[in-house]
Amino acid sequence: MNEAEKISNLDEPRLFEEDGIEARVAALVIPLLKPLGFRLVRVKLLGQNGLTLQIMVERADGSLTVKDCETVSRTVSPLLDVENVIERKYHLEISSPGIDRPLVRKSDFFHWQGHLAKIETKITIDERRKFRGILTNITQDGFILSTDKAAYGEAMYTSISFCDIINAHLVLTDELIRNALKKDKDLSQQFIPEDNPTDSIQTLNFKK
Repeated sequence: MNEAEKISNLDEPRLFEEDGIEARVAALVIPLLKPLGFRLVRVKLLGQNGLTLQIMVERADGSLTVKDCETVSRTVSPLLDVENVIERKYHLEISSPGIDRPLVRKSDFFHWQGHLAKIETKITIDERRKFRGILTNITQDGFILSTDKAAYGEAMYTSISFCDIINAHLVLTDELIRNALKKDKDLSQQFIPEDNPTDSIQTLNFKK
Protein backbone atom coordinates (compact mmCIF):
# COMPACT_ATOMS: atom_id res chain seq x y z
CA MET A 1 0.00 0.00 0.00
CA ASN A 2 1.49 3.38 -1.00
CA GLU A 3 1.40 6.58 1.05
CA ALA A 4 -1.63 8.00 -0.78
CA GLU A 5 -3.65 4.84 -0.12
CA LYS A 6 -2.70 4.83 3.56
CA ILE A 7 -4.22 8.23 4.28
CA SER A 8 -6.81 8.62 1.51
CA ASN A 9 -10.11 8.09 3.30
CA LEU A 10 -13.23 9.91 4.42
CA ASP A 11 -11.68 10.79 7.80
CA GLU A 12 -8.56 12.42 6.44
CA PRO A 13 -8.52 16.09 7.53
CA ARG A 14 -8.06 18.96 5.15
CA LEU A 15 -4.87 21.00 5.36
CA PHE A 16 -6.67 24.34 5.47
CA GLU A 17 -10.24 25.43 6.05
CA GLU A 18 -12.66 28.20 5.19
CA ASP A 19 -13.59 31.19 7.33
CA GLY A 20 -16.71 33.31 7.79
CA ILE A 21 -19.92 32.12 6.14
CA GLU A 22 -18.04 29.49 4.15
CA ALA A 23 -16.74 27.97 7.40
CA ARG A 24 -20.27 27.84 8.84
CA VAL A 25 -21.51 26.03 5.74
CA ALA A 26 -18.60 23.59 5.89
CA ALA A 27 -19.33 22.80 9.54
CA LEU A 28 -22.95 22.02 8.65
CA VAL A 29 -22.36 19.80 5.63
CA ILE A 30 -19.30 17.76 6.69
CA PRO A 31 -21.25 15.58 9.18
CA LEU A 32 -23.87 14.92 6.49
CA LEU A 33 -21.42 13.86 3.80
CA LYS A 34 -19.49 11.09 5.55
CA PRO A 35 -22.45 8.69 6.09
CA LEU A 36 -23.17 8.98 2.35
CA GLY A 37 -19.59 8.12 1.41
CA PHE A 38 -18.48 11.63 0.45
CA ARG A 39 -16.02 14.17 1.81
CA LEU A 40 -15.81 17.93 1.45
CA VAL A 41 -13.19 19.47 -0.80
CA ARG A 42 -14.12 23.11 -0.29
CA VAL A 43 -16.92 25.63 0.14
CA LYS A 44 -16.79 28.86 -1.82
CA LEU A 45 -19.12 31.82 -2.27
CA LEU A 46 -19.00 33.19 -5.81
CA GLY A 47 -20.43 36.53 -6.88
CA GLN A 48 -20.67 36.06 -10.65
CA ASN A 49 -24.22 36.22 -12.09
CA GLY A 50 -25.76 36.55 -8.66
CA LEU A 51 -24.61 34.80 -5.51
CA THR A 52 -23.55 31.16 -5.87
CA LEU A 53 -22.69 28.80 -3.02
CA GLN A 54 -20.33 26.20 -4.43
CA ILE A 55 -19.92 23.00 -2.41
CA MET A 56 -17.19 20.85 -3.92
CA VAL A 57 -17.25 17.19 -2.86
CA GLU A 58 -15.79 13.81 -3.84
CA ARG A 59 -15.65 10.18 -2.86
CA ALA A 60 -12.46 8.92 -1.17
CA ASP A 61 -11.17 7.74 -4.58
CA GLY A 62 -11.69 11.23 -6.04
CA SER A 63 -14.68 10.30 -8.20
CA LEU A 64 -18.13 11.88 -8.38
CA THR A 65 -21.16 11.28 -10.62
CA VAL A 66 -24.16 13.41 -11.52
CA LYS A 67 -26.29 11.15 -9.31
CA ASP A 68 -23.85 11.79 -6.47
CA CYS A 69 -24.34 15.54 -6.94
CA GLU A 70 -28.11 15.08 -6.76
CA THR A 71 -27.78 13.01 -3.59
CA VAL A 72 -25.60 15.61 -1.90
CA SER A 73 -27.95 18.43 -2.90
CA ARG A 74 -31.01 16.65 -1.50
CA THR A 75 -29.14 16.04 1.73
CA VAL A 76 -27.58 19.43 2.46
CA SER A 77 -30.17 21.79 0.97
CA PRO A 78 -32.85 21.36 3.70
CA LEU A 79 -30.35 22.02 6.49
CA LEU A 80 -28.98 25.11 4.77
CA ASP A 81 -32.54 26.40 4.49
CA VAL A 82 -33.28 25.76 8.17
CA GLU A 83 -30.04 27.30 9.42
CA ASN A 84 -30.42 30.28 7.06
CA VAL A 85 -26.66 30.80 6.89
CA ILE A 86 -27.02 32.94 3.76
CA GLU A 87 -29.76 35.51 4.25
CA ARG A 88 -30.31 36.36 0.59
CA LYS A 89 -31.17 34.43 -2.55
CA TYR A 90 -28.41 32.29 -3.96
CA HIS A 91 -27.71 29.39 -6.30
CA LEU A 92 -26.53 26.15 -4.72
CA GLU A 93 -23.86 24.46 -6.84
CA ILE A 94 -22.72 20.92 -6.04
CA SER A 95 -19.61 20.07 -8.03
CA SER A 96 -16.66 17.71 -8.35
CA PRO A 97 -13.09 19.01 -7.99
CA GLY A 98 -12.45 18.79 -11.75
CA ILE A 99 -9.17 17.97 -13.48
CA ASP A 100 -7.23 21.06 -12.31
CA ARG A 101 -8.50 20.34 -8.82
CA PRO A 102 -7.70 22.02 -5.51
CA LEU A 103 -5.19 20.11 -3.40
CA VAL A 104 -6.61 20.12 0.12
CA ARG A 105 -5.35 16.90 1.73
CA LYS A 106 -1.96 15.24 2.03
CA SER A 107 -3.22 12.34 -0.06
CA ASP A 108 -3.94 14.78 -2.91
CA PHE A 109 -0.25 15.68 -3.03
CA PHE A 110 0.84 12.04 -2.87
CA HIS A 111 -1.63 11.09 -5.60
CA TRP A 112 -0.66 13.90 -7.96
CA GLN A 113 3.09 13.82 -7.35
CA GLY A 114 4.95 14.63 -10.57
CA HIS A 115 2.30 17.05 -11.82
CA LEU A 116 2.39 20.84 -12.14
CA ALA A 117 0.75 22.84 -9.34
CA LYS A 118 0.35 26.38 -8.05
CA ILE A 119 0.94 26.89 -4.33
CA GLU A 120 0.30 29.87 -2.04
CA THR A 121 1.82 30.03 1.44
CA LYS A 122 1.00 32.06 4.55
CA ILE A 123 4.67 32.76 5.20
CA THR A 124 7.37 34.16 2.95
CA ILE A 125 9.72 31.53 1.52
CA ASP A 126 12.69 32.76 -0.50
CA GLU A 127 11.01 36.21 -0.57
CA ARG A 128 7.86 34.80 -2.17
CA ARG A 129 4.44 33.47 -1.21
CA LYS A 130 3.21 32.21 -4.58
CA PHE A 131 4.88 29.34 -6.38
CA ARG A 132 4.46 27.20 -9.48
CA GLY A 133 6.23 23.94 -10.14
CA ILE A 134 6.26 20.15 -10.20
CA LEU A 135 5.28 18.33 -7.00
CA THR A 136 8.18 16.12 -5.89
CA ASN A 137 9.55 14.36 -2.79
CA ILE A 138 6.22 14.25 -0.95
CA THR A 139 6.43 13.32 2.74
CA GLN A 140 4.03 13.51 5.68
CA ASP A 141 5.44 16.95 6.51
CA GLY A 142 5.69 18.62 3.12
CA PHE A 143 7.22 18.45 -0.35
CA ILE A 144 9.69 20.00 -2.75
CA LEU A 145 8.39 22.11 -5.62
CA SER A 146 10.56 21.95 -8.74
CA THR A 147 10.05 25.22 -10.61
CA ASP A 148 9.15 24.69 -14.26
CA LYS A 149 9.78 28.30 -15.32
CA ALA A 150 12.27 29.90 -12.98
CA ALA A 151 12.91 33.61 -13.45
CA TYR A 152 16.43 34.99 -13.15
CA GLY A 153 17.63 34.65 -9.57
CA GLU A 154 14.81 32.34 -8.47
CA ALA A 155 15.54 29.03 -6.81
CA MET A 156 14.85 25.95 -8.91
CA TYR A 157 13.68 23.95 -5.89
CA THR A 158 11.58 25.13 -2.96
CA SER A 159 10.85 23.12 0.18
CA ILE A 160 7.30 23.76 1.44
CA SER A 161 5.67 22.44 4.61
CA PHE A 162 2.01 21.42 4.56
CA CYS A 163 1.37 23.58 7.63
CA ASP A 164 2.38 26.71 5.67
CA ILE A 165 -0.02 26.27 2.72
CA ILE A 166 -3.16 28.37 2.36
CA ASN A 167 -4.06 27.47 -1.22
CA ALA A 168 -2.98 24.84 -3.74
CA HIS A 169 -4.31 23.46 -7.02
CA LEU A 170 -3.17 21.54 -10.07
CA VAL A 171 -2.36 23.31 -13.33
CA LEU A 172 -4.04 21.96 -16.45
CA THR A 173 -1.51 20.24 -18.73
CA ASP A 174 -1.69 17.60 -21.46
CA GLU A 175 -0.09 15.09 -19.11
CA LEU A 176 -2.65 15.82 -16.39
CA ILE A 177 -5.52 15.38 -18.86
CA ARG A 178 -4.12 12.03 -20.03
CA ASN A 179 -3.74 10.91 -16.43
CA ALA A 180 -7.31 11.95 -15.58
CA LEU A 181 -8.74 10.17 -18.64
CA LYS A 182 -6.89 6.99 -17.71
CA LYS A 183 -8.25 7.21 -14.17
CA ASP A 184 -11.78 7.72 -15.55
CA LYS A 185 -11.40 4.62 -17.71
CA ASP A 186 -10.13 2.53 -14.79
CA LEU A 187 -12.92 3.68 -12.48
CA SER A 188 -15.66 3.29 -15.11
CA GLN A 189 -15.07 -0.46 -15.16
CA GLN A 190 -16.34 -0.56 -11.57
CA PHE A 191 -19.66 1.20 -12.34
CA ILE A 192 -22.63 0.71 -14.64
CA PRO A 193 -22.30 2.80 -17.85
CA GLU A 194 -24.96 5.39 -16.99
CA ASP A 195 -23.32 6.22 -13.67
CA ASN A 196 -19.64 6.40 -14.56
CA PRO A 197 -17.48 8.50 -12.24
CA THR A 198 -15.19 11.13 -13.68
CA ASP A 199 -12.48 13.62 -12.82
CA SER A 200 -14.00 16.13 -15.23
CA ILE A 201 -16.25 18.68 -13.59
CA GLN A 202 -19.70 17.48 -12.61
CA THR A 203 -21.94 20.37 -11.57
CA LEU A 204 -25.56 20.74 -10.55
CA ASN A 205 -27.09 24.15 -9.85
CA PHE A 206 -30.17 24.82 -7.74
CA LYS A 207 -31.91 28.12 -7.04
CA LYS A 208 -32.46 28.94 -3.38
